[in-house]
Amino acid sequence: MIYLSAKDIKKVFSMRDAIEADREALGLYSEGKTDIPLRTNIDITEQKGQSLYMPGYVSGSSPALGEKIVSVYPKNIEKNLPSVPATMIALDATTGIVNAILDGTYLTQLRTGAVQGLATELLSKEDSKKGLLIGTGGQGMSQLEAMLTVRRLDVVFVFDIDKSRSEKFCEKATQLFKDNFETKFESIANIDEILPQVDIITSVTTSKEATFNGDFIKKGVHINGVGAYTPEMHEIPESALIKADHIFLDTNAGVLAEAGDIISPLKESVINKSDIDGELGQLINNEKNGRKNNDEITIFKTVGTAALDVVVADRIVKLAVQKHIGMELK
Repeated sequence: MIYLSAKDIKKVFSMRDAIEADREALGLYSEGKTDIPLRTNIDITEQKGQSLYMPGYVSGSSPALGEKIVSVYPKNIEKNLPSVPATMIALDATTGIVNAILDGTYLTQLRTGAVQGLATELLSKEDSKKGLLIGTGGQGMSQLEAMLTVRRLDVVFVFDIDKSRSEKFCEKATQLFKDNFETKFESIANIDEILPQVDIITSVTTSKEATFNGDFIKKGVHINGVGAYTPEMHEIPESALIKADHIFLDTNAGVLAEAGDIISPLKESVINKSDIDGELGQLINNEKNGRKNNDEITIFKTVGTAALDVVVADRIVKLAVQKHIGMELK
């Protein structure tokens, strides 16, 4: 058994690797070749926390098995500890034996950034030049890297409700990506002013209201809703959903049960289920059609699935073993 830290994972697995692993995972999910039980949530009332358990199995030519454990302990901040620690346990699908423990926090950032990158690659205009990132929290940098990986962008505008955070984020991104990308990063205070320019919008917040005004988006824009994952959260404006030519979900079951920015518009008949094209895996499997021209507006909504975790983790472990990366646990 080996332990893989975030640093170890970065040595063996790139964002492009993660995008391809997510492509495989969602394709298999939509083919029905996965077993993803409902997440188990345990309330830890004394600590005002929760412990969440997300197992999954993906079959196919290279099966993957594992479980991610995520805890939500808000009081950990007082102890200088992570408030949302996560650990991934990978098993050998052919023997059922645990073969690795991975940094689950970084794994989550990686696979979530990658699934947005995958959707952006499949649905956005190939000649997209300007992007917008809304939210600079723990997911922000991986979301940005995924956008840069799949599209040659001239500029990415960055917005956060605290402008000092977006300014620091842009400074960090400039240093982090200067060797691989020529993109410029610009902190902005007003989203509405730049919406008519941007080709790709990625929102990754826990906002309970729309994070941008759909009235100002231009023809041909691609929108990623990444952050909202409960029925109370809403990132994607209803006006954008109404304008959309294509709406794809990472999984029908997950989004229709958890994502407020899709659940509420459906409940209020702002959009109908027939307006939703289907799962991204169906597009990957050529069961659905995506963008037809540069004027169409496309939307992707994700809440995540353990299928992504187990496949990405399995592929990381296999490469780490080949390259003798990680700490052996005896």
